[in-house]
Amino acid sequence: MSVNALDVENVSVSHNGTLAVNKISFSVQEGDLLGIVGPNGAGKTTLFRAILGLQNYQGKIKLFGYEGSQYTTLLSMVGYVPQKVNFEPNFPATVYDVVAMGILSKKRLMKGVALIQGCGCSWNRIFPTSSKDHEKIEDALKIVGLESFKNRRISELSGGEQQRAFIAKSLVKEPALMILDEPVTGVDMDVQNKFYSVLRKINKENKITIVWSSHDLTAISDLATRVACMNRELFFHGEKEEFFANKDMLKTYSESAMQLHMHKHDM
Repeated sequence: MSVNALDVENVSVSHNGTLAVNKISFSVQEGDLLGIVGPNGAGKTTLFRAILGLQNYQGKIKLFGYEGSQYTTLLSMVGYVPQKVNFEPNFPATVYDVVAMGILSKKRLMKGVALIQGCGCSWNRIFPTSSKDHEKIEDALKIVGLESFKNRRISELSGGEQQRAFIAKSLVKEPALMILDEPVTGVDMDVQNKFYSVLRKINKENKITIVWSSHDLTAISDLATRVACMNRELFFHGEKEEFFANKDMLKTYSESAMQLHMHKHDM
């Protein structure tokens, strides 16, 4: 019997004595597409950093049921797209180079795959017909519409184009789990729609588990299987139909966003 792809148990994170994340617990089943909603400053990015091993925290986090050194091994199988990407103007790497950074060595890949399959879960390739690394890179660039930009310096691209390059970098490692932190911020509507189509495909056809934060409730409603709503604390986690059918839940989300907005103006 398979285990969850991700378990977050009673996780808290403090910054200078202030709780950024307060005792949050939830699980993500294999194959889920969990949409996380919440206002700016709700702790979504902090939570993601804790999951990725980039942030100290209290509590427990498991990947495919594993902790410790096995958890660290599995982090290489997690595709991550941050909210913002910044490059120095003279950063020499090309778009192709940046995407290639997502390629895993065969040894690291097989260690991760063995752990995932060992717990009864599955690993499904996104690019099953690509037998060589450069083919996967070309396929990923095509998916995000950057194939004609591959030889450009990454620093020469717009913010939205850089974000698309990071989406390709995440896809090219053919991850078992993807974590997306508002990945289409600053990206035009056509590219957003194409990205959402990719998201649907890799979740439905490849069964890739996805955790995705977004302010776009329409997209969450269309794509997510489950929803989590947070503002430092978790005040909903369940089926998306239950969330969007519950006017009190939607009201709470709207009020939490408004309160945070007003608090920032009072500071």
